Amino acid sequence: MVEKGSVAPDFTLDSDDGGPVTLSDLRGQRVVLYFYPKDDTPGCTVQACDFRDAMPRFEGIGAVVLGVSADDVASHRAFREKFDLNFPLLADVGGAVSERYGVWGRRIVRGKPLRGIERSTFLVDEEGVVQEVWRGVNPRGHMEMLAEILGA
Repeated sequence: MVEKGSVAPDFTLDSDDGGPVTLSDLRGQRVVLYFYPKDDTPGCTVQACDFRDAMPRFEGIGAVVLGVSADDVASHRAFREKFDLNFPLLADVGGAVSERYGVWGRRIVRGKPLRGIERSTFLVDEEGVVQEVWRGVNPRGHMEMLAEILGA
């Protein structure tokens, strides 16, 4: 499980914009890495749209936002287009990266046990060190807290 102060595990995942994204290639920039359960669901849509609306603030401080779920690239592309999202969505099909970050596991949805992603966010600094970790994130208002912490 990834904790505050640890080096963020490197990964390469396919992006909805057509190319792979490697976390270590983003060194020199702060990265807001947020894991979410599923494209085009109510909570995930609220969270993604909050990030979309705040992107000018993040860009102004040199921070990159990456959304990660177990959905495939086609699903991400449709989600991004439907809601005009302005940041990459990464496909962690099978959940290997989510598992390395400690956000893949059992959760209860509408009274049914499922395996999937716990909504979580990691703030990674310019050197690849995890500065903050939020688990079990509420999709509403989370982005505002992040913007304050980042000084955006």
